[in-house]
Amino acid sequence: MPVPGLVWAFRIDAAGVAQPLPHEAPFSFEHDGWYWLHFNLADSRAQLWLSELVLPPPARALLQSKDTYQQLHSVDGCVYGVIADLMRDIADATEDTGFLRFVMTERLLITGRYQALCAVDTARRALERGLRVDHCAALFEVIVHNVADAMESITDNVAETLDRIEDKLLSEDTDDLRQGLGRLRRTCVRLHRHLSGLRVVLHRFDRDRGDDLPPSLRPHAGKLAQRLDGLDRTVTEMRERSRLLQEELHLQIEEQGNNSLRVLSVLTALLLPPTLVTGMFGMNLHGLPFSEDGGGFAWAILIMLLSSFIAYVVMKRFGLIR
Repeated sequence: MPVPGLVWAFRIDAAGVAQPLPHEAPFSFEHDGWYWLHFNLADSRAQLWLSELVLPPPARALLQSKDTYQQLHSVDGCVYGVIADLMRDIADATEDTGFLRFVMTERLLITGRYQALCAVDTARRALERGLRVDHCAALFEVIVHNVADAMESITDNVAETLDRIEDKLLSEDTDDLRQGLGRLRRTCVRLHRHLSGLRVVLHRFDRDRGDDLPPSLRPHAGKLAQRLDGLDRTVTEMRERSRLLQEELHLQIEEQGNNSLRVLSVLTALLLPPTLVTGMFGMNLHGLPFSEDGGGFAWAILIMLLSSFIAYVVMKRFGLIR
C-alpha cells in the first residue's frame, strides 16, 4: 500500500543520480543506493508508519516530536536533529519560520515537517534538475545551504529597505516609517535567533562528533557554520542599524512635537493679554473707561494689540521666541 503522509521520495544510485519515486505506490528498500523520504508530519498516519521503522529510539522520538529547539545528535551510526527553515507559500519563501526534522543513516535520509518549507523544496527541485549527491550528508549540506540562501535573500531585501528608510529619514520625510522600521527590526531579530542557533549546533557537532561515524554521515559542519557565522554577523549589523534608525526617528518625532508645543505656547502667551483686556472691558460695571466715548471700541482694539506687542517684546528679550 502507498506510504501515508509521504510528500516525495527519491532513490539515489551509486553515481549520485536521483530518481523520483511515485509516492502513491508502495516501494521497498531492497534496491541499491540510498533513499530520501520527505513526510508531512501533520498526517497522523505518517506518524504510525514512521513508528514501525527500525531507528534508534531517540531519533524516532525526535522525528515524531514537535520540538522547536534546534539540535544535532549522533547515536549508533545515525545522525538526527532539528533545524530551522523558512516556510513557503504557493509563490515563494516567506519570513515565517518552520522546523525540519531529519534522521540520517547510511542508506536513508528521512525528513519531516508540519508546514511547507523552503529549503527542502529547493533541494527537491535541484535533484529533479540533475543535481548529484553522493551520500546523505551531502544532501543535508545542500539543504542547509538552501536555508542560508533563503535567509540571505531576505537579508538583502532588508538591507535595501533600510537604505530607502535612511534616505527618507535624512530628507525628514518620516511618514509611516515607524511601522516599517519595527517590522524590519522584528525580521532581523528572528533571523538572528535562528541563524545563531543553527550555527551553534553545527559548531558543536563539528567539535563533538564521534570518529565512529562513516563519511556518508559526516557533513562538513564546520564549513556550514562558517558561512552562517558571516551571515549572522550581517544580520546583527542590520539589527543594530535598524535600532539606531528607530532611535533617530523617535528623536525627530520628539523634536517635531516640541516645536509644535513651542508654537502653541507662544500663541497662548500672545493671546493672553488681549483676552485679559476683553475680559476687563466686558465687565458690566459703572466707571469703565471709554464707556461713554464714541471711539471706545477703537481704543480697546488698540490696547489689545499693544498688549500683544508688549508680550512679544518681553518674550523676545528673554529668548522665548527665536
